[in-house]
Amino acid sequence: MDRSELALVALGGFAGAILRYGVSVVIPGAGGTLAVNVLGGFVLGTFITSVSSRRAQLFFGTGLLSSFTTYSTFAVQTASLSPAGGALNVGANYALGFAAAALGLAFGGRR
Repeated sequence: MDRSELALVALGGFAGAILRYGVSVVIPGAGGTLAVNVLGGFVLGTFITSVSSRRAQLFFGTGLLSSFTTYSTFAVQTASLSPAGGALNVGANYALGFAAAALGLAFGGRR
């Protein structure tokens, strides 16, 4: 990876983090985390099937979408919920995340 590719990942990561913060302001807590993870799964599924440019993949896939979605916040929020709430949060994130990714793959042309 050369410097320009590293810069693309960094700039994408910066943009994704800003977008992630914006969602957390509008939808605080576990709901916001669920929203970014589901939306990110859909967009990444669509993106990887329809964009072949390495530079675009580095900026959007590796940078922006990787920082937009969040596993660590999901894990901390889940651990802080009641056992029933935590189980619901895990189930919702995985079920909706996988469904969104599958829809994104189909939407992007990969079947």
